[in-house]
Amino acid sequence: MKVIGIIPARYASTRFPGKPLVDLKGKPMIQRVYEGAAACKSLDYVIVATDDQRIYDAVKAFGGNVEMTSESHPSGTDRCGEVATKLDADVIVNVQGDEPLVNPGQIDTLCSAFEDNSVTIATLGHTQVSPDDLGDINRVKVICDKNGNALYFSRSAIPSTERSSEEVKANFPFMRHIGLYAYRKETLRELVQLQPCALEKMEVLEQLRWMYYGYEIRVIPTNIETPNIDTPEDLEKVLGEM
Repeated sequence: MKVIGIIPARYASTRFPGKPLVDLKGKPMIQRVYEGAAACKSLDYVIVATDDQRIYDAVKAFGGNVEMTSESHPSGTDRCGEVATKLDADVIVNVQGDEPLVNPGQIDTLCSAFEDNSVTIATLGHTQVSPDDLGDINRVKVICDKNGNALYFSRSAIPSTERSSEEVKANFPFMRHIGLYAYRKETLRELVQLQPCALEKMEVLEQLRWMYYGYEIRVIPTNIETPNIDTPEDLEKVLGEM
């Protein structure tokens, strides 16, 4: 099984323009992400997908693989989809470009899902969920069926805890979604052709589109988490961990 990691990266950002090129102790963030992904045993090849010449040039400067894409893509998934069509691969991993402390073990765990031939899309769920996480709309929650496939993702607390006992709540396997995805190449080609649905627009969660059209998402439990950088404030926190 040939597995390729694609790192979608764009320069424009409402909260943090130029984020992929921000300096992290002598290296641009995109290089930190690239090197972390390249250290994963499961990945046979890593490439950056970008629509910006500055990012393209930066990746070339440190010797990385990079491909220019259309500027019209609405999401990183679409950007990955364009590059994937040009690659010989069985599985594509969408590596988050704003997580410079990427943990190779996290990606290896994700890729292990495809040892099951029935899996077409996989993602991760963090098994440590605090009461604050349940109430935080920026912390996406996920619940699964007995086979580990997602039943639903939500920014709200799911399932509802309003009428359950403390004992039931204490023993329920809450999970918080970690937005790292992998797909079989053919499945990714299909996903980027789907039209947005109302449920996706309501929650502002792209993966609900896939589920709406009948695709299953295998959720692999993990206790590994790496910080992402969405704002300049996040940058300061990450620098403190390096």
